[in-house]
Amino acid sequence: MIEIAGLTKRYGGATAVDDVSFAVEPGVVTGFLGPNGAGKSTTMRMVLGLEEPDAGTALVGGRPYSSLKAPMREVGALLDAGDVHGGRRAAAHLRCIARSNGIHARRVGEVLAEVGLTDVADRRIAGFSLGMRQRLGIAAALLGDPGVLMFDEPINGLDPEGIRWIRELFRGMAAEGRAVLVSSHVMAEMALTADRVVVIGRGRLVADATTDEVLKRFERGVLVKAADQRRLEAVLRAGGADVRAEDGGLAVRGLDAGRIGELALANGIALSELTPRTASLEDAFMELTGGSVEFSAGRAA
Repeated sequence: MIEIAGLTKRYGGATAVDDVSFAVEPGVVTGFLGPNGAGKSTTMRMVLGLEEPDAGTALVGGRPYSSLKAPMREVGALLDAGDVHGGRRAAAHLRCIARSNGIHARRVGEVLAEVGLTDVADRRIAGFSLGMRQRLGIAAALLGDPGVLMFDEPINGLDPEGIRWIRELFRGMAAEGRAVLVSSHVMAEMALTADRVVVIGRGRLVADATTDEVLKRFERGVLVKAADQRRLEAVLRAGGADVRAEDGGLAVRGLDAGRIGELALANGIALSELTPRTASLEDAFMELTGGSVEFSAGRAA
């Protein structure tokens, strides 16, 4: 489990992380979301003791990372897939890491197989693609068979098969009772992967909820169409709904599709369409972080 409380980090006059608190629970994939410059990587670095907070705490299993006697057996992390010596061979790189943490050398072969790099174990890392480096970094994170896993943008460079593989890996790890924290800009993938999302903007916590709760918060109602739409509108308004004309039908908020169907049936109104309009995680993310984007594109005059 990761517990972050009142975490704050300043660089000169700029505040990168501002009084952030949240927890990453065992058995859950937590998506860590935010625009560029929001403070995600800085937060993860503070959890791993790579940055010293100006205030607050970041604990793993109730203790600071620096106090862990065998850190890789408790926390596995990938923050930068490119931060590796290109002259090393993949297996040799992992053997060095394993030896430094008292991990048996047999784990090297096991994790290489798990990430699909067995056939390139003796190749130099300099010849690896970004996707292969991501897989190697994930292998290193898994070496100690830890209960807590942290990944910063692990999908970058992966092809569709690799993205599906990593999604199943994360969800499988959580199903085994591990706490998994994943930072990503790929909202569609996070919607499929994350059980819970933590969203920050300009260093501040914006949302901390289950993925379903976030999507429900930004649901777009129901689109309904009928031959007698004027009568249907009156019935729905009487039932307490907010109704407006949209897309050749009626956009309805305040009543779910089941209740709309019941009211239509009770009043003898035949429906030609009844479509719930759920928000995507990308829609919700844009709503939550709209005022927190460091750089935004404009339209040329």
